[in-house]
Amino acid sequence: MLKIKNGQVFDPANNIQGEVADLWIDEGKIVQPEQLQGKDLSAAREIDAQGCVVMPGGIEIHSHIAGTKVNIARNMRPEDHYSHYRPTTKTTRAGTGYTTPTTFLTGYEYVALGYTTAFEAAVSPLAARHAHEELEDTPILDNGMYTLMGNNHMIMKVLSATAQDETTRRERMKNLVTWMFDCSKGYAIKAVNPGGIEDWKWNQAGVNLDTPVKPYGVTSRQIIMGLAEASTDLGLPHGLHIHCNHLGEPDNYLTTLETMKALTGHRVHFTHQQFHAYGKAKNGKIKSAARELAEFMNSHPEFTCDAGQIVFGPATTMTADSPMQFNLHKITGNKWANTDVEMETGSGIVPMVYRPDVLINAVQWCIGLELLLLVKNPWQIMMSTDHPNAGPFTDYPRIIRMLMDADYRNAIVDSLHPDTCRYTHLRDITREYTVEEIAIITRSAPARSLGLERKGHLAPGADADIAIYKIHPDKEKMFRFPTHVLKDGLVVFEDGQIKQSFKGRRHIVDPDASRELETELREDFDKYYTVELANFPVEDAYVSRPEVIPCK
Repeated sequence: MLKIKNGQVFDPANNIQGEVADLWIDEGKIVQPEQLQGKDLSAAREIDAQGCVVMPGGIEIHSHIAGTKVNIARNMRPEDHYSHYRPTTKTTRAGTGYTTPTTFLTGYEYVALGYTTAFEAAVSPLAARHAHEELEDTPILDNGMYTLMGNNHMIMKVLSATAQDETTRRERMKNLVTWMFDCSKGYAIKAVNPGGIEDWKWNQAGVNLDTPVKPYGVTSRQIIMGLAEASTDLGLPHGLHIHCNHLGEPDNYLTTLETMKALTGHRVHFTHQQFHAYGKAKNGKIKSAARELAEFMNSHPEFTCDAGQIVFGPATTMTADSPMQFNLHKITGNKWANTDVEMETGSGIVPMVYRPDVLINAVQWCIGLELLLLVKNPWQIMMSTDHPNAGPFTDYPRIIRMLMDADYRNAIVDSLHPDTCRYTHLRDITREYTVEEIAIITRSAPARSLGLERKGHLAPGADADIAIYKIHPDKEKMFRFPTHVLKDGLVVFEDGQIKQSFKGRRHIVDPDASRELETELREDFDKYYTVELANFPVEDAYVSRPEVIPCK
């Protein structure tokens, strides 16, 4: 039993905006005092939060923290580990890495910022077992992962079949997606460059929404619509999580807008939008199209997105979008690793350094902030650096300061490449975030988008995942150093140190549909996969603390 007293509580989900109040916690949940009748309240530990803000624990909606591509990046970047390490203590395990921290350090670094939940953004079913092993190793955080389906052989085969009516096709898709969740123990449907990765394997130049993909003849539009419909039909707690085609290319905002128009009416999360918000100047350089995307988001409340904000300094780009990564390797000359996941997807890793004196990096930096400031409803846009693609999540406090302090961010704009303002609009935006809006984009909005009803708020019955920050005029300092972090009602961070460490829960879904792979697809599996079907599903032993989030 524990009491947090005298803190300024920010709980946007319940419209509480800095009200001084006490919070009571018992058995890992937030409770009302009357629920504690018969207990000795004087025995409760008290945390005096006077002069502090009290918020729900942070929720990371999109980050690359586990799985084969993350491990490949760790191995190919020894330089990322030399100067970033944490020794073993009585409570914590050793860890290394800056842009690609090891599993233990990942958990500790998130907790040290006030985060208590994080989702791995892209895992193929074939690689799911390894991803779960790494999530098991990631301490304290509740977590989960999104299952890649946008370039999967079986998905495209079902969508391309001609001898079926619409009702049959949707039923087949619903059952196949359910089977994939059952095998991967994933949480949401992820599509990365839908159709484009498979197309690249056939040595094609790239797909638009209506480009037929070899050998199936199915288009990107058909893939995203089929997956969005399956997500809706199954009532998944989080909508289709999509990385659109043509990431990083000039004028790709047109493809992003066309994708949004196609998916209008469906619950969809568009990820790392900074990388998809590029226009094209007359000289061929990228320019900001943040206004165009923000305007569309502002008129479509069914959509959410995360920012993919650039952080200046080292980064490690990693994504299932292998053709984009190969192009990045050719453009930069930086080292490159590639993986072809049979029948399912691909991936690529390229180290990067984003520099404020490089025009394209300066423009990218501005675009992410423009999106965060131009999307009017903070419930629709969430904090992310697409870790570690645009930079490490450990720089969230600096991004928060830029959102809350226009003078500070304008001073940074003035220090960038001198042509930056020719291609961006950030210098003209005066909006400053409030503390409540920071709580929304880092906590309440991700919880709502993910369908986590016991997270992202502080009402009775909520998980007692809580972060306390000392009020400070420098918002970077304020949000970089929480005074306390609680997970399941236990104090896990205090006095700048991890106080206790344990395994978090694994969020999974269990849709109500057939879990049997139909005969035709089973025959294809036996013919083309190098893994036996019996060995394909992730066994229950790989998820020690599962929590099934209901579909509706």
